[in-house]
Amino acid sequence: MDVFTGFWSQWLRPSAGLVTLQWSLLLALATIGGSLCQRYLGLPKVVGYSAVGAVIGFAGFSGAPWPLQGISLFLLELGVSVVLFECGGRIPLRWFRHNPMVLVQSIAEAALTYFSVLWLLRWLDTPADVAGAIAMVAMAASPLVLSRVITDMRASGAVTDRAMVLATLSTLYALTLGSANAEVFHRPAQTLLDSSSAVIVVLGVSIVVGAVLSLLMRLALRFMSPTSENTSILVLALIAAGTAVAAHLGGSAPLAALLGGMLLKHLHPRPWAWPRQLGTASSLLTIMMFVLVSTVAAQADWSLPLAGVVLAVIVVRLLAKAIGVGLGNVGSGASWRQAMWVSCAMAPMSSVALLIASQFVSAAPATGEMIARVALPMILLMELLGAVVASLAFYRAGESSKPLRPETPETSTGDHHGT
Repeated sequence: MDVFTGFWSQWLRPSAGLVTLQWSLLLALATIGGSLCQRYLGLPKVVGYSAVGAVIGFAGFSGAPWPLQGISLFLLELGVSVVLFECGGRIPLRWFRHNPMVLVQSIAEAALTYFSVLWLLRWLDTPADVAGAIAMVAMAASPLVLSRVITDMRASGAVTDRAMVLATLSTLYALTLGSANAEVFHRPAQTLLDSSSAVIVVLGVSIVVGAVLSLLMRLALRFMSPTSENTSILVLALIAAGTAVAAHLGGSAPLAALLGGMLLKHLHPRPWAWPRQLGTASSLLTIMMFVLVSTVAAQADWSLPLAGVVLAVIVVRLLAKAIGVGLGNVGSGASWRQAMWVSCAMAPMSSVALLIASQFVSAAPATGEMIARVALPMILLMELLGAVVASLAFYRAGESSKPLRPETPETSTGDHHGT
């Protein structure tokens, strides 16, 4: 090998490195896996993306360090921010004024999920700080998984819209409280004042960054076409800048993007299409997110004694979300049958949960290891199974225009690309 390397040394040029090659091939495999999963199993492509990442992670892939740091952390935050900006742009704040029970419903399911998981873990003699962190991770549903499922299933309707709103709001709560608690997690003398000040800092910085992002976009939309390629590049550039600034100042980049999208929708209520050019870039970031999440989660310290704890947390989480959605359904304008399918669609977990878990691990490595042993397997299972459950919910609710079955040569028209 030394002779071979010496012979080629005069032609060798510095490159991006082996990790870049590994990730390029991994993303290529993920796209193939997603297409095959949709074509031959009738499931959303996100299941294939996550499955490929999980297999590579179990095989010992070393290109995704844990806890998240450096470029992998930035790319994940950027991908989450892009999708959450779009999700926020689809939530009209005026809707909550006309139907406040939706807001009550979201608070009920998020609070019940947190306290139910916390009670379960404390009953299993889990330390209080570890139980609280895992409960915070469990609170977040995944609008990112839902957005891909909705695109692949071509779903639309009351259940679809309600599930996206509730998942987005639960993400907002989890990002605010999770990021704030991670800031004071390593402090030995944590007081109520410390927690409150941390929440204020995270929320305050995120609101400021989100407001600047929305105002700049509002200004740009005055003289730029929403479907223009230049507008797409501007959106990506501003979200990337906001991601870097929010993280640097102590805020939450995904939270800032989510709030920015919601504020932009309030300032610019007219519907505007998500540009095709941005949709392609967003799809690449989305695939990378799902692969990164499953790859990292698969590298957790899997063990049989913890399997029962993980499964118990998953079951309690699903029951809590179902009960919370049901309790808040009174006066929300949805039927009980719709509420049942909405609660099923709240099952997925993904990038946001991984970000919150990573923040706790970075803040306190020793305690964070205990958190990761439960959180990572839970995230991986609910990224895979949650996408399947959500697909079944939209299909059984009658809101999917695509049958939940493998494609046949007569009905297959190739991959369906969504923005």
